[in-house]
Amino acid sequence: MVRTGSPSAPAAGPTLAVVAREAGVSVPTASKVVNGREDVAPETRRRVTEALDRLGYVRRPRFDAARAPKLVDVVVHSLDSSWSGAVLRGVEQAAYDAGLEIVVSAGLARARPGRPERGWLDKFTVRGSAGVLFNLAELTEAQYAWLEQHRIPFVMIDPAGDVPPGVVSVGAANWQGGVTATEHLLALGHQRVAVVAGPRRAPGGGARIAGYRSALTSAGIGHRPEYVLHAGSEEAGARRRTHELLDLPEPPTAVFVCSDRMALGVYEALAERGLRVPVDISVVGFDDLPEARWAAPPLTTVRQPLAEMAATALRLLVRMMDGDRPESTRTELSTRLVERESTAPPRG
Repeated sequence: MVRTGSPSAPAAGPTLAVVAREAGVSVPTASKVVNGREDVAPETRRRVTEALDRLGYVRRPRFDAARAPKLVDVVVHSLDSSWSGAVLRGVEQAAYDAGLEIVVSAGLARARPGRPERGWLDKFTVRGSAGVLFNLAELTEAQYAWLEQHRIPFVMIDPAGDVPPGVVSVGAANWQGGVTATEHLLALGHQRVAVVAGPRRAPGGGARIAGYRSALTSAGIGHRPEYVLHAGSEEAGARRRTHELLDLPEPPTAVFVCSDRMALGVYEALAERGLRVPVDISVVGFDDLPEARWAAPPLTTVRQPLAEMAATALRLLVRMMDGDRPESTRTELSTRLVERESTAPPRG
């Protein structure tokens, strides 16, 4: 026989029907006593109470909807990344502090064949969500309109695309991060610095490229279009783009990569060419995910505070749920360079 549940779990107590039979009353009458109703005769109440105690009936707490914690939905791009793990840690702590419950969904905001454009949004109203956090999501005009129509407060955490005016979002200081990464490489003596970024439509990547260009201009180094390449957000695209950079007549001596995961693809391409990091080429990433510390050599990267971004977004959402509107629709948290072992002066 297969037994489910914990082997040490206690056996279920008597039902209310058993208590009612023991006390010689109806189930509705026993229920009134359990729930503290006043419309029960004293003698009947005494018999039911004695039966409850004698049989060991466990009174379950009454559900109070007014006192129940509010529910917030968190929609992340996926659950199989350390990025999402950092975001969820930040949301979890902030939700606990605010007395909120959270429901996590993965990938709902991505388009899939045969799925109604707004079908997954209906789940928010069915659950009675008081608000929604979107991480790395890119919503359509119809989806934004649906949220506005149903008056569901929402905040975007590092949105994947441009957001309409008035939409509240939280992100990192991407432009300054691009400046910091590039200035670090320039200070080491590199003048041929390339950048590998994500999709062109990603506003964060665009700001990082703008910071890269600004640092080059401030150093008096001309911008070389062939040194600016876009890829997907994963390792494979960055690996292909790195091979393109290495095939140039004058390949770069350093690469600023706009995410740590893409930087791993750059590492792979360099290894395939027999090149060593940082002896032959220096690499700087962006994010400071755990993968950056595990890389060989450990990756110098720009840290963006993912957990803090998520917690800030949750606190903004709480204000919006209470009817308050943030003074600014865009909140940016500062970034900083974390130096490890993937950067060094250029050879020769």
